[in-house]
Amino acid sequence: MKLASLRRKVDRLDDQMVRLLAERTRVAREIGRLKRQDGFSVLAPGREASLLRRLEAKVGRRLDRQSLHAIYREILSSAREAQGGVRIAYLGPESSYCHQAARSRFGSSAHLVPCATIAEIFSAVDRGEVDAGVVPAENSGEGSVGATQDALLDTCAWIAGEIYLPVRHALLSRTAHGPIRVVYSHPQALAQCRHWLATHHPDARLVEVASTAEGARRAAKESAAAALASPLAATLYHLKIRQRDVQDRVGNTTRFLVLGQDPVPATGKDRTSLVFSLPHRAGALHRALGIFSARKLNLLKVESRPAPGKPWEYVFFVDVRGHADRPEFQRALAVLRKQTQDLRVLGSYPEER
Repeated sequence: MKLASLRRKVDRLDDQMVRLLAERTRVAREIGRLKRQDGFSVLAPGREASLLRRLEAKVGRRLDRQSLHAIYREILSSAREAQGGVRIAYLGPESSYCHQAARSRFGSSAHLVPCATIAEIFSAVDRGEVDAGVVPAENSGEGSVGATQDALLDTCAWIAGEIYLPVRHALLSRTAHGPIRVVYSHPQALAQCRHWLATHHPDARLVEVASTAEGARRAAKESAAAALASPLAATLYHLKIRQRDVQDRVGNTTRFLVLGQDPVPATGKDRTSLVFSLPHRAGALHRALGIFSARKLNLLKVESRPAPGKPWEYVFFVDVRGHADRPEFQRALAVLRKQTQDLRVLGSYPEER
């Protein structure tokens, strides 16, 4: 009797939630009409981040953060669709980790557009063919993705968000047993599993392809071939999972960037990405980074990369906690411009961690 009573209570709560969701969708549709009227994008990453943080504070410990985000991922995805929908470019094909990251952020109602290369994603965003793009930025074990850094130097898009995705590679092939003579995967995935591969398949030829999903697609067409990819790719390409969790390091995580058309307003917990070059003078980098320290702005990442077309010259990618629109940040940038060359703010966006 008690179980039946509780189920009736759940039914009443479900009825209330359905009515509220329908009303929320009606309001979202009206917001979409006003956005189109004023020329605003359907995507509002700053607003969505602030909403989720407000709800986290409201619910406290009664609902864990991961469950709350999973529920609202689909509510927000449905609201975007009601406002006209969004097109999101990602590094494909389907089932790649980039595809999974895009789904985890934008939900099942988003129109996801696969691209063959990272450069194609940037191009699609720059030309306005999509509302946003998702690109791999760095891995917890293997560091930054050079193709993404190079593309950031030339794009007119803004970094509008970040996504952290746990990455657990599996070895996939057409058969559960038998020899493996070649392994296909993205260069980062091959690097993340190099010790495991050297131990278990030392004679296999390692072939770099554009994505882990592309590796699975190729392995599905060849005998004695395998791929390093997600278990989801095994289902999509009808492959056997020969071994799970073959990455060398526990806690393997990839950080993805969301590329957007417009700057993102401050949310109160933000990260800013910058890039600049420096004159060849002793202490130039020390003085540049000291500008942030003097204003109590925390550096999250500092990395150099060869400047395209300029042998033995470098650009510096720097991530700083805070939003570039804040007064103290603006003062730091004003001083930094005098000490650097080609300084660009790549974007200020909500921190995910």
